[in-house]
Amino acid sequence: MSKPTEKFFQTNREAWDRRTKIHLTSDFYDLPGFQSGKNMLKEIEMEALSGKVDGKELLHLQCHFGLDTLSLARLGARVTGCDFSEASIETARQLAIESGLDAQFVSTNIYDLPEHLHREYDIVFTSYGVIWWLPDLKRWAEIISHFLKPGGFFYIAEHHPALMMYDFESGNIGYPYFHRDQPVEEVVSGTYAEPGAQGKFVEYSWSHSLEEIVQPLLDSGLILEKYKEFPYSPYNCFAGMTEVGPSRYVFGSTS
Repeated sequence: MSKPTEKFFQTNREAWDRRTKIHLTSDFYDLPGFQSGKNMLKEIEMEALSGKVDGKELLHLQCHFGLDTLSLARLGARVTGCDFSEASIETARQLAIESGLDAQFVSTNIYDLPEHLHREYDIVFTSYGVIWWLPDLKRWAEIISHFLKPGGFFYIAEHHPALMMYDFESGNIGYPYFHRDQPVEEVVSGTYAEPGAQGKFVEYSWSHSLEEIVQPLLDSGLILEKYKEFPYSPYNCFAGMTEVGPSRYVFGSTS
């Protein structure tokens, strides 16, 4: 990564270090639920991965503080989580100890991960809100391919990139759909997990179209076996959403 891009990463890393402390006490993440034995994976991931992770070596990219990683461990996977936030990784390690789960966590920028891990995995996993923090999806796809064993698979659950075109405060389209090298710079208040939290966060993000997400994976040698879309979000993470079922949220009226 170039020096300017490293500056963007450093700013984002500092923001995520601060967010971690807020997210630990948020209802959104429901840490007490996890600590009581709840699996934090959503219906979408459970349906796709049920019966496929037990006994498998699994690498979770951009894992935040590890609730999904450790939930995958509860399903029998031997997990390694990666995130660039040291605060997140320190928290994940402590949660693994408290939960009695065998998990490894690595604190590094995803682009530097091959310098820190020297093994292959049956499954590479990533989910929800990860893509727009990455400036280079070609390199991202190469890293995923690098860590996959022959016959292994990559699984991603992610919001449709068109969603990120919208400014949720104004209701207008405010962001590009196709990738630009220069990131979007924003100053945001609170977090998606705690909108009313005190403090402002400077963050940098990059748009990517659906093609710009999928094609690099194909170019890196992966084969697309299954692609699914859903008419709802599993998270109530934006203003104005309506719950139409357990962990199923949509925009607008349901009538």
